[in-house]
Amino acid sequence: MSDQQLQHLIKMVNQISANNLHHGDAEQSAEVIATHLRKFWARSMKQKIIDYAESDGLELSTVSRLAVKRLSEPQEA
Repeated sequence: MSDQQLQHLIKMVNQISANNLHHGDAEQSAEVIATHLRKFWARSMKQKIIDYAESDGLELSTVSRLAVKRLSEPQEA
């Protein structure tokens, strides 16, 4: 995936976060966003944003960073 594609993913997750801040506090919003990413993003997109968040993540908003962290955690059955 190119740097341009990564920039697009960063922009998208930050936009999703901005549009979901009304779900209560940052933790609640992060869970809504992580659920959205699990449902609608391709595995490769999710892995790319997780890798970015773990290596740098500076361009992610605070809520985006929380959501991606939740996305990277194993799902409970």
